[in-house]
Amino acid sequence: MKTIAEEFVVASENKVFDTDHRRIINFNIGKYDTAVGRGLSRISNLENAKRKAHLVKWKVIENLDKVLPEFEGNFQRRGGKVIWANDAAEAQREILAIMKRAHAKTVVKSKSMVTEEIHLNEFLESNHIESLETDLGEYIVQLLGQKPYHIVTPAMHLSKDDIAKLFHERFGTPADATSEQIVLKARELLREKYLRADVGITGANFLIADTGSIAISENEGNARLSTTFPKIHIAIVGIEKIIPSMADLDLFWPLLATHGTGQNLTVYNTILSGPRQPGETDGPEEMYVILLDNGRTNLLAKKDQRQGLYCIRCGACLNACPIYKNVGGHTYNTPYSGPIGSVITPHMRGMEDFKHLSYASSLCGACSEVCPVKIDIHKMLLINRHDAVKEELNTKKEGRAWGMWKKAMMSRKLTDFFGGWTKNAILKMFFKKTWGSFRTMPKVAEKSFSKQWMEKEINGK
Repeated sequence: MKTIAEEFVVASENKVFDTDHRRIINFNIGKYDTAVGRGLSRISNLENAKRKAHLVKWKVIENLDKVLPEFEGNFQRRGGKVIWANDAAEAQREILAIMKRAHAKTVVKSKSMVTEEIHLNEFLESNHIESLETDLGEYIVQLLGQKPYHIVTPAMHLSKDDIAKLFHERFGTPADATSEQIVLKARELLREKYLRADVGITGANFLIADTGSIAISENEGNARLSTTFPKIHIAIVGIEKIIPSMADLDLFWPLLATHGTGQNLTVYNTILSGPRQPGETDGPEEMYVILLDNGRTNLLAKKDQRQGLYCIRCGACLNACPIYKNVGGHTYNTPYSGPIGSVITPHMRGMEDFKHLSYASSLCGACSEVCPVKIDIHKMLLINRHDAVKEELNTKKEGRAWGMWKKAMMSRKLTDFFGGWTKNAILKMFFKKTWGSFRTMPKVAEKSFSKQWMEKEINGK
């Protein structure tokens, strides 16, 4: 049975040489780059905005023990209920308990990476509860039986023709349906579901401490329908999504929109502060916010890596990463793929099983450069690698190999002991089937740089 790391290597190798996959991703990310470049150009002082966002997130993450209870108290004052969940299993149990009390059988769900993290759809289906994705991208991958490919764009790996074919096979739309026809069919299928649903489930982009509110950003209106038609609304949110004040949305909403899709603002930005109040005409009768830990406090305990909790899930680092653009989102085997996923997943799901993700990087720094909250992502990846070695999670074979390399590099005498011919022979013998299977092996010079320099000095004299 292959380990998770071995599965990653095999899946990555397959995707890298899938030319159709590369064509679709390059096309879609190319459109994203154009839109985001245009959107960012409208921000007068982007660097200052990013620094301010970093500072706000730094303050709030350093004071989670104060701001989370503040949010809880303010939310409960308006009739909402807060549930603290230590892990995925506890979150699942609490959701099921709410569903059973209400005798609920159907759920409409807006886009949420946290619900992917706790495998909510599979859990509800195993308990005979229908859970339907209402975001179009999520709905498409749910029809295919797949997981979201990207934090922001779940169906980024599919072309318009792929989606038209899917809808033709499932719903009888024309095989060459236009994007408009596909959207209209999806709307027709989903509208009735909102009316019948017992419970609406969402995530939240931000928790607002001073008002006890949640903020949701979307482009389709499906989250608003999921939170207003059903009698019960459950929001499942990671504890790191907190911001201190309603006024901070003035900073974070534009940063999220421009880095996520290139828009000035997403189409629908909703602030919800509890269930329907007396005198109000719409909204749920009950509203719950489930605050999920699920390994986040493990990352919080790491002083050098807790920056990973500043992430606002814009997806910019994925789109900038040369590794992600080649191996794709599904290979990571985690809801949070790409550079930021490689930073946080080893702490949330175990360093032993997911340390390999921190090595799936060229360390080019593009991820850190584009991050709207200035997370030092490539530095965090290096620290993760250091932790893996410190915890002795690497194989003995790897440890011996690096030990020999270090010994040689620390001694000029040992480095120069073998000539270029011997070093090239060693490279071919040990690395041709691994490193050299798809690459041209590097050729070591006959004489080392130090020897050449010494000869130059001698000849010069």
